[in-house]
Amino acid sequence: MIPFVSRAPQTEQRLWVKALAKALPEEHIMPFAELSEEQKNTCELAIVANPDPSELLALPELKWVHSVWAGVERMVMELDRPRFSIVRLIDPELASTMSEAVLAWSLFLHREMYAYQEQQERKDWRQRPMVRAQDRRISVLGLGELGKTSALRLKENGFEVSGWSRRPKTIQGVSCFHGQEGLYELLRQSDILICLLPLTEQTRGILNQDTLAYLPQNSSIINFARGAIIDEQALLSALDKQVSHAVLDVFTQEPLPQNHPYWQHPNISVLPHVSAPTHPASASQIVANNIRRYRERGEMPQIVDVNIGY
Repeated sequence: MIPFVSRAPQTEQRLWVKALAKALPEEHIMPFAELSEEQKNTCELAIVANPDPSELLALPELKWVHSVWAGVERMVMELDRPRFSIVRLIDPELASTMSEAVLAWSLFLHREMYAYQEQQERKDWRQRPMVRAQDRRISVLGLGELGKTSALRLKENGFEVSGWSRRPKTIQGVSCFHGQEGLYELLRQSDILICLLPLTEQTRGILNQDTLAYLPQNSSIINFARGAIIDEQALLSALDKQVSHAVLDVFTQEPLPQNHPYWQHPNISVLPHVSAPTHPASASQIVANNIRRYRERGEMPQIVDVNIGY
């Protein structure tokens, strides 16, 4: 018996339980709320989606949990060095989906679609200067699987692409930077800056007043990572100076509060966390395969390093 532990609405939980049960018919998967006290005392693994930490702590024999999401920063932060291991979802389809969104919104910025929308509102018939793809410098912050796949997709579409990571990396056709000085150098040459970093203590607020000031005039930003990576006030200030537009899909508080200044800002495109949604069917199959290997051979999937959050 494997509990599904989540703070999602009951309708969403039922959808996940149904998909997981289909992918893993040999197991009994049920919502945490339906567990008896006796069952809680026998669970050694759980499947989770933004779980309530108190519910996980109510499972004394828990050895590991498997998230159906790629991001587990909140769980790591709320549990504060849990006694059990955490496995996050590593879905090859997720990288492809993310790279699709990265390309789509990079083209939106590259072809200045936001400016034409504004011109339409003013009934202003004016053709803007065309910039060739090879003359548009696009930078990707974070060169994990999502960042690497996105960088290569941009390169395939003719853009000049650079990337940054904490440690040195090599990607064919992509100029790679690392470390603090590498970050500054990358920012200086970023016409479009795409953030795909994981949220850690080192990356929280990494785009702030000081770092955003390195961006060129009329640059633009895409954040498909985590809201807390960008200092909100610093971004709003930069949008009044050198940054022309920001596409934001992630926020410190979600849903974005109704009174947040992002909603009405003319130079911000707000998305409701849709750049790379987890698909229950593909995610459930990955989780099922990992659990089968554990049951049959005792093999644990790659676990999260709680010190860095991924």
